[in-house]
Amino acid sequence: MSEAQYLCGRLLLAMPGMGDPRFERSVTLLCKHDEEGAFGVGIGHVRPGVRFREVLAEVGVDPGEAPDCAVLHGGPVEQGRGFVLHSTDWGGQETLAVSPFCALSASLDVLRAIAEGRGPARWLFALGYAGWGAGQLEGEMRGHGWFAAEGREAILFDTPIESRWTAAWRAEGIDPALLANVTGSA
Repeated sequence: MSEAQYLCGRLLLAMPGMGDPRFERSVTLLCKHDEEGAFGVGIGHVRPGVRFREVLAEVGVDPGEAPDCAVLHGGPVEQGRGFVLHSTDWGGQETLAVSPFCALSASLDVLRAIAEGRGPARWLFALGYAGWGAGQLEGEMRGHGWFAAEGREAILFDTPIESRWTAAWRAEGIDPALLANVTGSA
């Protein structure tokens, strides 16, 4: 298995002191990683002032049965573009399998299905994404900017948004309070 295949479905945890305030305490589900780069959706921060039913109405989907839940800040790239991370019990033409428990859809079909009560059993909605060019993520990881934690269904779907960063570290057996915000090299 290549390193790229290994990282898909992992949770990228921003290291303390990584130097980019856009990713402070961020948790990003890595959805694609290959020789051309990497793509992930942030799941650790709420987009302030934006609600899911509002987004549905803005894109012309009747909110119907959809809950009025928070919208996640998926990342700094294309912040108006929406992504649904969801359980694998639903799939559309453009659904991307991310892990054994999670898939990604970015079409209106999944939004309509959620609004009509026939969508995936479990889902999160985010605006924007995080993207890296070829070799960029690997370089940031070597520079101690990111830690690749195991992707866990409970963290994605059951853990409160504001607790995901800490919960992901603890699931790895690491107390995040003990992490240093500076790194060295030998």
